[in-house]
Amino acid sequence: MQVSVVNVQRDGVTLCAPLAPNINHRDTVFGGSASAVAILAGWSLLHTRLAGTGLADRLVIQRNTMNYDLPIAGSFTARSFIPTPAAWESFVRILERRGRGRLTVSCMLEFHGQAAGRFEGEFVALGSYGA
Repeated sequence: MQVSVVNVQRDGVTLCAPLAPNINHRDTVFGGSASAVAILAGWSLLHTRLAGTGLADRLVIQRNTMNYDLPIAGSFTARSFIPTPAAWESFVRILERRGRGRLTVSCMLEFHGQAAGRFEGEFVALGSYGA
């Protein structure tokens, strides 16, 4: 997939992927590749925010939806963010208390400065005693 990191910040992670290794029969990005890059951007955001906290041993996606708004005929970016920033504190409290927490992460796919797709995924973090 040749995914590269563009930016990592506390409020979001941006990844980039080229067309060539992700191409479909219509010379646009394969939907599965677009979805996988969005999932990776969301997972990376939670992983970087949880790193060093000792709260979670595992982080997995439980479910997701993906909307494809425009064909992507070249390199594209996937920018993840937490749609309800206040949900982070609740997620951490529950993870500390129960050893398991769920959080929704969104992602925008962009191509040539336009929104090309929208992702929403529910991720589950599991602590050492929440396995």
